[in-house]
Amino acid sequence: MVDEAKLKEELEKMEAEYEPLLPIEKKLIIWSIGLGIGLLFILVWVSYTFFPASHG
Repeated sequence: MVDEAKLKEELEKMEAEYEPLLPIEKKLIIWSIGLGIGLLFILVWVSYTFFPASHG
């Protein structure tokens, strides 16, 4: 029971303290999203170019 109270207190403390993202974290997020979107477009292009019979 004491552990649950302590855990609840720590979680409330974490929610109260807002920690902004570091610049490197923002850069990594942007790179990851950009890479994912870029690879998705490449996959779609390869699919339509090399496997045209499967598309409508």
